[in-house]
Amino acid sequence: MNVRTICLAILYDGDATGYEIRKLSVEGEYSYFIDASYGSIYPALARLEQERLVTARVELQEGKPAKKIYSITPAGRSAFIQSLFEKLGEDEFRSEFLLFLRFASELPQSLVEQRLHERMVEVDATLADFDRLKQQHNHPGDAWVIEYGRSCMQAARDYIEAHGDELIALARPDRDDAAAAE
Repeated sequence: MNVRTICLAILYDGDATGYEIRKLSVEGEYSYFIDASYGSIYPALARLEQERLVTARVELQEGKPAKKIYSITPAGRSAFIQSLFEKLGEDEFRSEFLLFLRFASELPQSLVEQRLHERMVEVDATLADFDRLKQQHNHPGDAWVIEYGRSCMQAARDYIEAHGDELIALARPDRDDAAAAE
């Protein structure tokens, strides 16, 4: 899938401005699906408009610049559904956190413990976000997708909670780092 597909997916649920599409696809609920950069969304919308898969209308606002609102066309709905028939790419997972943990044995225990705590705070915030999303969405597939994501995050949290001490034990005692610095 690509940026074009994510734009059509967002518009499939309702009209949106380019800003709203960008926000949903970069930092909102659609950011979980594919990587869509700020610089790729507006060109994708322009191509979709040229292909008549979306339409745009300009809405004037008092005291603000006019905004362009995009709507999906029947052809766009069809193109989006057809894109879901294409072979899916592999999921991508990258994590600075895992790179950090890979080298935990080279780091002071206090830093490893701090990073694990920071991750738990982030995971708890993500779990709360999933709970919020579950309350806000009623599309038939939303509950399943949200619960899947929540289950993955809960498993990560449970693993850190159950095995974090093992990682901290692999790290260097803080006093060794202080002695090495002298």
